[in-house]
Amino acid sequence: METLVAAAIGLMTASGIYLMLRGQSFPVIIGLTFLSYAVNLFLFAMGRLAIDRPPILTTPAPHADPLPQALVLTAIVISFGMTALIVVLALRGYLETGSDRVDERAPTPESEEARP
Repeated sequence: METLVAAAIGLMTASGIYLMLRGQSFPVIIGLTFLSYAVNLFLFAMGRLAIDRPPILTTPAPHADPLPQALVLTAIVISFGMTALIVVLALRGYLETGSDRVDERAPTPESEEARP
């Protein structure tokens, strides 16, 4: 089970980094989302995958660690806010330049005056 979770985290991280290195803004947003999902899975897997264990220690029996679950909830909120911000920035860049390429420059007033 741990090997499958580790492989899924690695695959999501690799695909997220690959998509973030693309030239258009939409794959960058999807890559950022994949990368945040991979980090969330990694944080959740840090607490050891335990089934039918209480999250709070009441007896000396084995228990699940509640800290990774709290970290994942915090990371979900942060990644949602970051995704909303990058979508707004990508939309603004598209409206100003007319292209969704992330490596294009915005037209300057001097370049527009020089056009015939």
